[in-house]
Amino acid sequence: QVQLVESGGGLVQAGGSLRLSCAASGSIFSINAMGWYRQAPGKGRELVARISSGGSTNYADSVKGRFTISRDNAKNTVFLQMYSLKPEDTAVYYCNVYPWREDFWGQGTQVTVSS
Repeated sequence: QVQLVESGGGLVQAGGSLRLSCAASGSIFSINAMGWYRQAPGKGRELVARISSGGSTNYADSVKGRFTISRDNAKNTVFLQMYSLKPEDTAVYYCNVYPWREDFWGQGTQVTVSS
């Protein structure tokens, strides 16, 4: 059974930083591109960043230059380092494979940025 467990969210002031982690079951991690997604209140879920199995990355324009996605294949973990956070980054953040699969969504981790 696939499990994706996100952690690292919290409350931070604008301009602050957070580092999110996602622990993935080994059966999917090594062969899949992984993504971080987010869902803000009243909005749909959007892709924030993705990373291929080989380490190539891609970012949404809204986070480019502020967020960095990385992965540790030995630990089956993907990270999202977030700098210069803005109130509009407030959302529940999820990891999933890329492209996402409905049955892989976890609980997510809440990120709240105060102004």
